[in-house]
Amino acid sequence: MAASMDRDLLFVFGTRPEAIKLCPLIRRMRRCGSFRTLVCVTGQHRELLADALGVFDVRPDFDLGVMRPAQGLTACASRILSGLDGVIRQTNPAWVVVQGDTTSTFCGALAGFYAGAPVAHVEAGLRTGDMHRPFPEEMHRVVVSRLASLHFAATQTAVERLRDEGVPASRIRLTGNTGVDALLEVVAGLESGVIAAQAWPWLDPRRRLIVATAHRRESFGPAMSQIGAGLRRLAQRPDVQLVCLTHPNPQAREVLRAALRGTPAQLLEPLGYAAFVDLLRRAHFVVTDSGGIQEEAPSLGKPVLVLRDVTERPEAIRPGTAQLVGCSAERLLAAANLLLDDPEEYERRSRVRPLFGDGHACRRIEEALLQMQRRTASMVAG
Repeated sequence: MAASMDRDLLFVFGTRPEAIKLCPLIRRMRRCGSFRTLVCVTGQHRELLADALGVFDVRPDFDLGVMRPAQGLTACASRILSGLDGVIRQTNPAWVVVQGDTTSTFCGALAGFYAGAPVAHVEAGLRTGDMHRPFPEEMHRVVVSRLASLHFAATQTAVERLRDEGVPASRIRLTGNTGVDALLEVVAGLESGVIAAQAWPWLDPRRRLIVATAHRRESFGPAMSQIGAGLRRLAQRPDVQLVCLTHPNPQAREVLRAALRGTPAQLLEPLGYAAFVDLLRRAHFVVTDSGGIQEEAPSLGKPVLVLRDVTERPEAIRPGTAQLVGCSAERLLAAANLLLDDPEEYERRSRVRPLFGDGHACRRIEEALLQMQRRTASMVAG
């Protein structure tokens, strides 16, 4: 398929983390005026997506509405691919832009490749080296890197991974992470009053706030029970206020609810993005298996205990800002107690570190896309 002359960009995404990381870029591309910027949401996370779109004032042009109750990965992927086929035929984009490693990312890249449209991958080059951890995200990343024509890597480590896999340097741009752009924008809005801060009347200033999340597929089953057991014991410390943000998936939500029943822990339904950032700012440290929070927390000087045995984001592990504790109750509790009981250790690990970006990733991606546009126009004219 030939690239359209008005230089359309088609952004494809379906989850809230993707929206958070792409919406600042979408808004910037729409303002620059050099591209017609189109947005296709798959609806992979219907109940969480609308909030992120609203925070950044982005309205989709297409909504595939793919999710069904108890739908598996195969059915979800099939629906996304089928829907995207029609959207790409209708729009004939110059670039299909995807972010991260979700099923929507994978299908967006594959549909673009099938249609002959170049694919640009935001947050390229993340790897654990284990195709099943995380599942299915690691496979998605590897395949998308083979399909993409332009790779926007957040860190030098990600650049080196792509180079090691044979991706030409001319197709890689070191940009920083667009999620840091989003985070810093919301923090600035909260501090200036442009974004109203959430009221937290139940927060106890005499106790140290720990924010916990857990949702990854590889943590389901016995691993989630271990996480719950560790959080239960942590919540029983009198100097701690544990807030656990539950996930819509019942395999995570119900296990943690049962584990924390009868403790002082506060369980919250998923928060809006601005409210989450506000809570994160107040935290002493974070316990999570989330990739995005591993990037956000260091940018705010918050230590992270990572509920995984491997991570695709080693940049925060090296200085000690993040620590892998796996899904072991004992490892989690030991690491948490160290941060709570050793002030020097906490001080060392709670420094603000721009490990994943400086807030200007969207500008660098815009410049790269404009450069590609000029190069294509020159080739057509020449």
